[in-house]
Amino acid sequence: MYDELTAVDIRKMREELDHRVRVLRPQLIEEVQTARAFGDLSENFEYKCVKQAKNRNDSRIRYLERMIRTAKVIEVRGAEDAVGLFDWVTIYNEMAGREMKVRIVTTLRQNALKGLVSKESPVGKALLGRRAGERVEVTVSPETKYFVEIRQIEKGGDDESLEISAY
Repeated sequence: MYDELTAVDIRKMREELDHRVRVLRPQLIEEVQTARAFGDLSENFEYKCVKQAKNRNDSRIRYLERMIRTAKVIEVRGAEDAVGLFDWVTIYNEMAGREMKVRIVTTLRQNALKGLVSKESPVGKALLGRRAGERVEVTVSPETKYFVEIRQIEKGGDDESLEISAY
C-alpha cells in the first residue's frame, strides 16, 4: 500500500533528507571517529552514544527515501460544505460525552496530542466527505464502534507549518 501524501509532504521530506545526508551524516561520521580515538571501545560511552545517533540518522534516511519513492501524491480538494483534508472539525463524542476539535491531516503529519488526526485513522475515515449536523459511526474494530456528531467545519489548507512525524 502506498501512503497518500501531498506535494508539501514530499517537499518537506526531501528537505529533511537533504539536511540529513549533506550536513548531519558527515558531522556524525566525524564525531564517531573522534570518539573512537578516546581508546577502549568497550568502556567508551561517548563512542556508543555517537554511534547510536549515527545509526538513528541512517535509519531515518532510509525511511525518508522509501516514503518518497513509494508515495502517491494527492491534491487537496473537497466540497465547500463537507469535511476535507486539512479542515478543522468540531465533533461531539457521544460515548465520552464531550466536544473536541480535530484536524484531518495526512498520515505523515498526524499527532493525536495536538488534535491532528490522520485521514487513514478510524475517525478520519468516518469524517471525510461528511457535513455539519451529521451523526457518524466511527468503527475502531468490528467489536468497537461509537458515534460522533459533526458540529462545525472550518475549512483549512495545506499548512506548511505542520511538521512531519518522526516515524
